[in-house]
Amino acid sequence: MTANQTTAEDLSRRPAGGDLVKRHRLSTRVWHWTNAVVLLIMLMSGLMIFNAHPRLYWGQFGANPDHAWLEINGRNTPEGPQGYLRVGDITIVTTGILGLSKRADGRNNPVAFPAWATIPSDYNLALSRRWHLTFAWLFAGGILAYGVWSLVNGHVRRDLLPSRGELKPGHIWGDIKHHAMLKFPTGEAARHYNILQKGAYLLVLGILIPGMVLTGLTMSPSMDAIFPFLLDIFGGRQSARSIHFILAAGLVAFILVHLLMVLLAGPFNEIRSMITGRYRLPKEKS
Repeated sequence: MTANQTTAEDLSRRPAGGDLVKRHRLSTRVWHWTNAVVLLIMLMSGLMIFNAHPRLYWGQFGANPDHAWLEINGRNTPEGPQGYLRVGDITIVTTGILGLSKRADGRNNPVAFPAWATIPSDYNLALSRRWHLTFAWLFAGGILAYGVWSLVNGHVRRDLLPSRGELKPGHIWGDIKHHAMLKFPTGEAARHYNILQKGAYLLVLGILIPGMVLTGLTMSPSMDAIFPFLLDIFGGRQSARSIHFILAAGLVAFILVHLLMVLLAGPFNEIRSMITGRYRLPKEKS
């Protein structure tokens, strides 16, 4: 058998549009769904913790008399109670969404985030901290195990690290234009992550998640006693809290974009691939 014959046979076996192929490993699928639950609980319990002091500061100290760079709160105005979001010198009225919402019984609820978005729904700082810290360790342990296993089985090198060709400005710009026009990959190309997906996943795995873990540790006095250099790295406990909040917002933005792409690309096929590992390649347009 000649080399040319082998190549021809390999090409004939290459998956095409309409074929059902294996896309996600078991470790990826387990980590994905575990994180979906863990992150939801952490975000909702984190919002309740934020409700206890709905202001963010830079530096080592932060209390009511200090200037906050971000504040979500309520206030009384001549027109009545009002919720607002202030970032720097910019104030946006957010009544009914942030700062002031309605309880189930119709009464005003003067908290930063409404009850439906927090765990627990009623104000309880101690309980929300228990939820948050318990699942934080599950989250940190899961990302560590997944990271090590992804390095061992080659997932990072094979699926996430971009090639030189993918890093060329022309290739990146082409992918941006295709996404803007909702032109998603078809056939064999749909089996692999494109450069925008790789960049987003590397941002989450390499910056957002590690940053959230480290800033979370920095906010703990007991962890500061063990790792005092964390306070120097992040510029103080209040700065760490601000960065933690910003990174969490970035992660929420990633999740929303991810869900939007799933809906646009075909939710049944995408969700099935993350449950069974099998994915039907979209057919090429003639």
